[in-house]
Amino acid sequence: MQLIIFGAPGVGKGTQAKILSSKLNVPHISTGDILREAVKNKTPLGLKAQEIMNKGELVPDEIMIGIIRDTLSKPESKKGFLLDGFPRTIKQAEAFDSLMKELKIKDYHVISLSADDEELVKRLSNRRACKSCQTIFSYDEIKGEDKCPKCGAEGSFYQRNDDKEDVIRNRLKVYKSNTKPVLDHYEKQRRVIEVNGIGSIEDVNKNIMDSLNDTDRSE
Repeated sequence: MQLIIFGAPGVGKGTQAKILSSKLNVPHISTGDILREAVKNKTPLGLKAQEIMNKGELVPDEIMIGIIRDTLSKPESKKGFLLDGFPRTIKQAEAFDSLMKELKIKDYHVISLSADDEELVKRLSNRRACKSCQTIFSYDEIKGEDKCPKCGAEGSFYQRNDDKEDVIRNRLKVYKSNTKPVLDHYEKQRRVIEVNGIGSIEDVNKNIMDSLNDTDRSE
């Protein structure tokens, strides 16, 4: 099964991606992870990406799609994949469509996890991180605690800038402006599966699996 997963910050996309990867027995491909892997392995594209990143510049679409092409061409991706973090723009989506044709992959779907902005702001602004090990916790998990449950560091909890309300609202605004055209692009192709991202991890995952099963039966 070939899937792309979309979701706003705080919707639980990463958590669901890991569960789906395990249940469907397909690799979870994070663009951030594969970029770091390409750099680590010093592939030709990885070396180009590293040179660009060393200058503090963004990695161009051409290099990203090249790295993704390399990743999806590997044997472990032949039985399926779960792509997380790409495509993010129309240009990337069009390049990805071309890559799917090149790899002769026709039946891929886009899982779009949706949630109310206020719920996402509440979730994200409630997070705290440990200065020592950088593990992120819900404030409710460590309320009244002075010691990190993971590394044991004392007095180290803080709120990251990314988790402050004004920053969160801007992140959500950027997410919507960047991804709505991409989702519209795949809506026209009837590839999008909308799933409510609010609820327990188990309930959201069940809704995703049920939707995927319904889609398979209708094809």
